[in-house]
Amino acid sequence: MPNVRHGTIKTVLGELTLVAARDQDGDGLAAIYFPGHWYLPEQSSFGTAVDASVDELFQTVKAQLDEYFDGQRTQFTIPLAPQGNEFSQKVWAMLQDIPFGQTMTYGDIAERMGNKHLPQRVGQVVGRNPISMIIPCHRVIGSDGSLTGYAGGLERKRFLLELEEPAEVTESRLF
Repeated sequence: MPNVRHGTIKTVLGELTLVAARDQDGDGLAAIYFPGHWYLPEQSSFGTAVDASVDELFQTVKAQLDEYFDGQRTQFTIPLAPQGNEFSQKVWAMLQDIPFGQTMTYGDIAERMGNKHLPQRVGQVVGRNPISMIIPCHRVIGSDGSLTGYAGGLERKRFLLELEEPAEVTESRLF
């Protein structure tokens, strides 16, 4: 069982709770939770509370998120340690392959996994992605192009998609 700890950081999307796990391979980010996060696990699973301002991994996460929010970062280089079954790990790996500024549907992901009948199951896994933004579940949309559920709320999902929107799309928008 890895050594688990948590701390909080302030961001433009509110105060985020970060959870890290340490095992024989070192530290990895296990979770990011928004205020009001859907599917929030029991607080006891967050491990020991630490001061995020002096935690090396948490400061790296904060710095990279700040760069992302400032438009200076399109990829993250943070060691990750999401906990989930084999299917979940495959879905989360596929989310990391969605390029910055692009979207996919749940059906697209299911097809890439080799079974076009799995969009609902993919959606359940995407909705429980423990490392929002860094594993970019906000880049997954409904088959009709609509914004669908996001554990941090649809307003945050819209914010993230607009942040990543190519300049030519932003400039052509009438609203």
